[in-house]
Amino acid sequence: MDYRTVLSHARRRHGVITHAQLVELGYSPQAVKHLVGTARLHPVARGVYAVGRPDLPPHGRWTGAVLACGPRAVLSHGSAAALWGIGDERIGVIEVSVPARGRPRRPRIVAHRRTLEPHEVAVRDGIPLTAPIRTLVDIACRLGTRRLVRVIREADALGLCDPETLRAALDDMRGQRGVGVLRRLLDRHTFALTDSELERRFLPIARRAGLPKPKTQRVVNGFRVDFYWPGLGLVVETDGLRYHRTPEQQAADRVRDQAHLAAGLTPLRFTHAQVAYESRHVETTLSDVAARLR
Repeated sequence: MDYRTVLSHARRRHGVITHAQLVELGYSPQAVKHLVGTARLHPVARGVYAVGRPDLPPHGRWTGAVLACGPRAVLSHGSAAALWGIGDERIGVIEVSVPARGRPRRPRIVAHRRTLEPHEVAVRDGIPLTAPIRTLVDIACRLGTRRLVRVIREADALGLCDPETLRAALDDMRGQRGVGVLRRLLDRHTFALTDSELERRFLPIARRAGLPKPKTQRVVNGFRVDFYWPGLGLVVETDGLRYHRTPEQQAADRVRDQAHLAAGLTPLRFTHAQVAYESRHVETTLSDVAARLR
């Protein structure tokens, strides 16, 4: 039995090893006790040891918690969010999910008992954990609106899941805790009004702002625009699905706006969500811009 083999084995698992793995390497229970007694193994949970030193980095703590809770345990909730890089775990607590029939009791480990579908589980840095969408649903009810928006954007920026994919997945998760919170938030940012719905909602806002009836769906400077006031030189464009705009879409938006500016027009851009949910802001902006143009 060579202790260097133990070190090599643990190095591949973020500094931890299980009693069963030590037995597979040829160590007897007495030999394991000897390694503990000589401070070469440090118990971190029942049947799980830190190798070489007792203090473990986060990846080692997470690996140890998952190993301590059984072969089908996965990191979840705040701990999974921390590993994905989109959130913070609860101080002093590691969260895991375990099969519905098991609920191990371990110090400083919170075990959530449930059955996860295969697509709800992933592996990151060699550690099994809940997939990004499952993780976002799990933590949604813990976060305020601003923090949740930030987490969704972080997941998008990291390429874990975009808001449209997340919103579509929620339809198959109805009734689960966290789904309603995410749906209400995403529905404000990812829906698109039809042309007739947009016109029906926008025209009263423009009228309240003191603007005359605009021309709609006209080609201006080579682009079809939603609303156009030739007398004011004002163009209003609206964006659906604005929550997640690709770099190509954003570049196209800039080209359109630049073309209107070069022709002496003033372009304004609102999202469909602003028209539907933030009409007061849209009205005030239209009124102020129109007053300047007059």
